Amino acid sequence: MKLLPFHSETLVSALTKEEVLGHLIRVTREVNFLDVRTQQDPKVRFNGMIGQEGFRISRAITRGDSFLPLITGEVESTPRGSIIFIRYKLFPTTFFFLAFWSVILLAFAGFYFAPLRNIEYGIICLALAILNYAMGIFFFQRQVKASREVFHELINFEMKGKE
Repeated sequence: MKLLPFHSETLVSALTKEEVLGHLIRVTREVNFLDVRTQQDPKVRFNGMIGQEGFRISRAITRGDSFLPLITGEVESTPRGSIIFIRYKLFPTTFFFLAFWSVILLAFAGFYFAPLRNIEYGIICLALAILNYAMGIFFFQRQVKASREVFHELINFEMKGKE
């Protein structure tokens, strides 16, 4: 298990840069949570934006998940296809709250260990800080795995159509 809420990978595709971005555009919508009609399209697999050089997306879900990764990527052309550089990371607010509560619990642990010399409460706070961070990383990695499967499925599906 990785210790940071970050994952990156590089994919080599036989598809051209335009084909990769075009396929992502077909399965991506801009987020509008106020319009229920746009949330019911089964062809939409990602929320976000696709640009000329890359993308900034997240997997489309029906109910909220705090540890859903933000997927950013660039696509570069090569003579035989394209290279896709992908980074998965926590949304900034989720990262803030994970770090905030971990730091607060570590501060309480330090406070109980040093000035108060209350070992039991210090151990409890330290254990809670570690548990909080470990569960955050675990849930993030689980969501990265699900998002990677969807992304890889889309790229492989498009390649099967080319053969």
